[in-house]
Amino acid sequence: MPEADLIDYTAPALCEEFTVLCVDDEANILASLRRLLRRSGYQILTAESGAAALVILGQEKIDLIISDMRMPEMNGAEFLSIALNYWPDIPRILLTGYADIHSTIDAINKARISRYISKPWDDQEMLSIVEEALTVKRLERDKIQLNSLIGQQNQKLQELNQSLEAQVKARTYELESAMSELHAMHEKLKKGFVTSVRVFANLIEMRANNLSGHARVIADLSRKVARQLSLTETEVQDTFIAALLHSIGKIGLPDTLLAKPLVEMTLQERNIYANYPSKGHAALMALEQLQGASAIIRSQHERFDGLGYPDKLAAAEIPIGARILGLCCDYESLQAGFLTGKAMLQSEAIKNIESSSGKRYDPKVVEAFLAVIARPEYSHEQLIRSKELKPQMVLARDLLASGVMLLAKDHVLDERLIKQICAFEKSDHSALEIYIQVK
Repeated sequence: MPEADLIDYTAPALCEEFTVLCVDDEANILASLRRLLRRSGYQILTAESGAAALVILGQEKIDLIISDMRMPEMNGAEFLSIALNYWPDIPRILLTGYADIHSTIDAINKARISRYISKPWDDQEMLSIVEEALTVKRLERDKIQLNSLIGQQNQKLQELNQSLEAQVKARTYELESAMSELHAMHEKLKKGFVTSVRVFANLIEMRANNLSGHARVIADLSRKVARQLSLTETEVQDTFIAALLHSIGKIGLPDTLLAKPLVEMTLQERNIYANYPSKGHAALMALEQLQGASAIIRSQHERFDGLGYPDKLAAAEIPIGARILGLCCDYESLQAGFLTGKAMLQSEAIKNIESSSGKRYDPKVVEAFLAVIARPEYSHEQLIRSKELKPQMVLARDLLASGVMLLAKDHVLDERLIKQICAFEKSDHSALEIYIQVK
């Protein structure tokens, strides 16, 4: 609200014309007072008795009373005493002669007059006494008007504050709603990004059927180990994404080389094969969201003792995500027979990892890995048929068809997706293995 609306500069002037009531039974005295006081701008009302003055007081707004002492029926002291009882805020001045000293004292005590003036009076003295009496009245009137003005402004300020509070609440609600929408959009984009990476990883593995799902298993294990090590959520995410895409550099390798276990490769083939982490890093380095993951992919074959490749990094020089990925990838590859040409039992693979702690693998990562694989696995999933699917069900595993991922784990199903799944089974003449999460 503009300041001009808050302060009323057109408020009425604080000093207004004062009304003086003169009371005397002598007409010439009243005439003299009227002539004298009108010259100073006062409005004058007169009464020739105390009774008549009381009537005027009941009808008009009086600012000052000047009353003679000696009047028939009701003297000045009696009249002013009554005026005090009913109109205590009106200043009272008594006109008296030298012979009325006892009556004057009585008026001072009973009527609590402001001043008394002896007859005959001096005009300048009379004007000075009247002005002095009305100064207090003027200050009281100014105070009342100022208090009224302050009250009005306080009311306007209160209304303004209430309006501002309402606007702030409305704006806060708008911002909270916008932030909630942005958060939902961010989560949706994040989930879409991870799903895209999963699909891309699945496409990479399609070159060799025996690799189907290999990256997803390594990614899940790497994420668990990263969390066991209390890494930040960003580090956990980078490790997970790097694990999904760890083989991206193999896209350019010949099929014959991909089909060979590492121990069966010639020296030349090993040299070619050893370039795939660098090529994977180069393929992803232009993507800002994958900077952390691409660095992990490059260093996945570095060794804790510094004898790895491509940069011969050692210990803490190796990104923590790469130390995790290297171990988890070897653990799954040993069981699949990709490294030795012969599949190992889980216990054998674990023993192989433990024996290389401090040489190939970071002891701290080995310890976290052993803690993860020692956990009992409790099933929170259920295998169901497509006709049993219902909206809002959540996939417990990636939905695969001939090794190709159709939908990623944690995807929430809706009517459209359920119809597409049923249509796919019908056209492919096959039944999909659909695992949903059980609460």
